[in-house]
Amino acid sequence: MRNAFADEITRAAAADPRVVMLSGDIGNKLFDRFKDACPDRFVNCGVAEANMIGVASGLALSGMRPVAYTITPFITTRVLEQIRLDVCYHDVPVVIVGVGSGLGYASLGPTHHSCEDMAFLRALPGMTVLAPADAAEVRGCLRAALAHPGPVYMRIGKKGEPAVHTEVPAITIGRSLVLREGTDVCLLGVGTLLPEVLAVAERLAGRGISACVVSAVSVKPLDEDRLRDAFDRFPLVATIEEHSLIGGFGAAVAEWLADRPAPGRGRLLRFGTQDHFIHEAGEVEHARHLNGLTVDAMTDRILGALAPAA
Repeated sequence: MRNAFADEITRAAAADPRVVMLSGDIGNKLFDRFKDACPDRFVNCGVAEANMIGVASGLALSGMRPVAYTITPFITTRVLEQIRLDVCYHDVPVVIVGVGSGLGYASLGPTHHSCEDMAFLRALPGMTVLAPADAAEVRGCLRAALAHPGPVYMRIGKKGEPAVHTEVPAITIGRSLVLREGTDVCLLGVGTLLPEVLAVAERLAGRGISACVVSAVSVKPLDEDRLRDAFDRFPLVATIEEHSLIGGFGAAVAEWLADRPAPGRGRLLRFGTQDHFIHEAGEVEHARHLNGLTVDAMTDRILGALAPAA
């Protein structure tokens, strides 16, 4: 995903002289093509993320289209005040990109885990939150973000994530993407867990259960039309994300449901990370196992939730 991002931002900068790339002292080789093409529009801000957000805000106020990029917790948690006051308060078009979202840097421990970022940033007034599922969605999201007149946060994975699209989809802020039609259960997946969500749908199909799979790429604003349709049509709607159950996409859907009339509503089932840090060392697969985010665990929970209605 980060390679797709680097390529797409280079294309965007070649087409728009307002695009400026800011890096928090990572990805220097990753952005070699950008630096060769636009040497005066790449700024390595060093290990000074708060300052980087301030620089990005100043550039945006001057008519530029800055994109700030570094490891997710360092560009969200560490600089939340600057995002809130420098970017959102002024409602400037800064694109903030967090790489290695969720448990992408699982082996480096909780300092590098980012399971709270969507909760923090979706609470900020005026902030748009996007969570692409694969490299193709990264490209589509970046195009949408650069065309948006206000702040955008985009959380992406690292590298090697399986593709869920064969071509770049047209991303519209506030809209989701249907990856698979179904009739029995609706699976609303977020970000890099989408390949596992599709695998769950295949497992369910083997049990005679038809699952609709949606990439909920726009976490804020929500695709309210899609949610209305899902909860009206399906007895069970599951939200699946590599983010805390507190404040994430599933929580946003629950908030939306709380303000909606109850009759005819399908049941909500939420998958996400638990309310504790991971103190064990391990790769992404191990961290997902600890949080019940494996294909087996998710399939079993969905089957259990559907059983009473069967």
